[in-house]
This record gives sequence, C-alpha cells and structure tokens, in this order.
Amino acid sequence: MTPIFTPPPPTIAATSDGRGFPVRRVFCVGRNYADHAREMGKDPTRDPPFFFTKWAETVVPSGTVIDYPPETGNFHHEAELVVAIGTGGHNIAVADANSHIWGYATGLDMTRRDLQLTAREQGRPWSTGKNFEQASPLGLIHPVSETGYLTEGAIRLTVGEQTRQEADIADLIWPVADVIAFLSRLYTLEPGDLIYTGTPAGVGAVVPGDVIRLSIEGLSDTVVTVGPPRHG
Repeated sequence: MTPIFTPPPPTIAATSDGRGFPVRRVFCVGRNYADHAREMGKDPTRDPPFFFTKWAETVVPSGTVIDYPPETGNFHHEAELVVAIGTGGHNIAVADANSHIWGYATGLDMTRRDLQLTAREQGRPWSTGKNFEQASPLGLIHPVSETGYLTEGAIRLTVGEQTRQEADIADLIWPVADVIAFLSRLYTLEPGDLIYTGTPAGVGAVVPGDVIRLSIEGLSDTVVTVGPPRHG
C-alpha cells in the first residue's frame, strides 16, 4: 500500500551522551507541588495524580526561539523535571519504577493560561491551553548512569534576571516512582515516553523578547527565547 504522504521524521531529543532519544509520547502531571496547586486555586491534598498529554512534536531543544503562540494574551512558563522512560511496562509497582527510567532532563510546560482556565471553568479538556507547537522545550536528557536516581535537587526558573520559580524536586507531592506507577495503570508505558512531573509555584506570563532559563541541580539547563507571533 502506498501512503498518501510521507510523515515527518520522529522527534529525537538530545542526550548528554550524544545518542539521541526518540520521543514517543509526552505525559504531564497536573498540580504536583502544593504551593502551585494553591496558586491555581486548588486544595493540594494527596488525591491521586492526574495527567494530560502533548504531541511528541511539541518537544523542541534548548536554544530554540519559540513563537509566541496564537489566540492567547497570557503565555506562561512552567518549570519541570522530566523523566525519560527506557523500559516499558504496565501496572508497574512503585518499588520497581526506577528500573524503567532511562534518564532525566529539565523541561518547560509552556501554557496558554487564559485558554486553559477558560476550558477548566467550562469543564472542557485543556488541550488548547497545553498542547500546541513548541510547547515542551527540553534540555539534554542525562542517563541514570550519570545522575543516579533523582529524589532531590534545587529547581529554579528565571526570566531575564528575575527569579520566578524556586523549589526542590523533593517537594513533589507524588515522587517520580509514584507517578510512574500511577501512569502505568492507565497506559502501557513504552520506551521513548517522556513524563513532565509538575511545576512549583511562581508560574507567570512571558512576552516576546524574554529569555527563560530553567536549572535543576545535576542536569543541563533549558534556555529558550520567546519570539514574536508567527504570521502566515
């Protein structure tokens, strides 16, 4: 059978060892830091984590000039620890979760906040607020052999010279192993999946010309510049 078009090549995320990581799917955890849950007007109790998804094509490398996206006037940064899955599985036990991790990276969950909040108020999916082109900037993925299994480490985001978000990944309501276990009950995880694990408090708007830098202790930074809206 001859296809009617040639699909684009898969998204290959950069790794610290130069081998490249083919991205299959992107899963994101909502409100996984208590202070961020509060700033979004929610109670940070230990309810089960919830997830939303993004296209693999939303992943772009550090150094990208990302377009200010259309149909928003409130474009927000969200700093996140990202987990790269190297071994798939279903119904993974918390005690076994670390064995499924290939590595870690810094990442940004860029958000059209006005569209997200409108959808939330109307009881609709968040897709237009979260899943759009260039919405998931990603730093180098470092294999576990370099980093060990990360359970703590300072996370900090700056816009220009201003610190906007500052916390520790030890503050995650649901640690990485729990997130993997919960997610694997809903989906069969596969090699190439990325999990954006949630953002600390301090999310805020950016405008064209802003330079965003995300740092997590032991990992490479993610740095992007917000460009003008794309026309045409």
